[in-house]
Amino acid sequence: MKKLLILLILFLIPISGFSQVHWMTLAQAIEAQKKEPKKILIDFYADWCAPCKEMEKKTYNHPEIAKIINDSFYAVKFESDGNESIKFMGHTFTNPDFKSKKTKNSLHQFTRYMNINMIPTMVFLDENTDPITSLSGFLKAKEVEPYFTMIASNEYKNIKSRQEWEGYQKKFRSRIKE
Repeated sequence: MKKLLILLILFLIPISGFSQVHWMTLAQAIEAQKKEPKKILIDFYADWCAPCKEMEKKTYNHPEIAKIINDSFYAVKFESDGNESIKFMGHTFTNPDFKSKKTKNSLHQFTRYMNINMIPTMVFLDENTDPITSLSGFLKAKEVEPYFTMIASNEYKNIKSRQEWEGYQKKFRSRIKE
């Protein structure tokens, strides 16, 4: 009976747990960039944000998306209304109006600096920490896959118009089966 229970528990452990994104702090990502240049993906989230939690489970931890992120980006989770002190581009950012983890707080200075007006929002930075683009709102894995692939492969540098973007989307072949 014990063996059956152990097998059942092991069988029920989700396989998707093996495809989790390797998150780090912004400081860790910038330090890692010095050794091996990669783009940075910053996920601006809040603990109280239901769509943020859904994106964590269903979008970022989708095996295809997690693979693209882990292979091509340094992934950073940043609490948009948190109390962390951030050093970025010669500035130090804090949240002087932070009250408590148990309540919604004002936006962090870094969140405002990055021009984030809603969460969840993803910001993509190039290997020099210059902004590439941002994506806002809840997005499914299949919706973000063309963006992640385009940015990871530097294809975004060749897309200068809406028409070129639409052409890219038509040619894009998703690896995600829903």
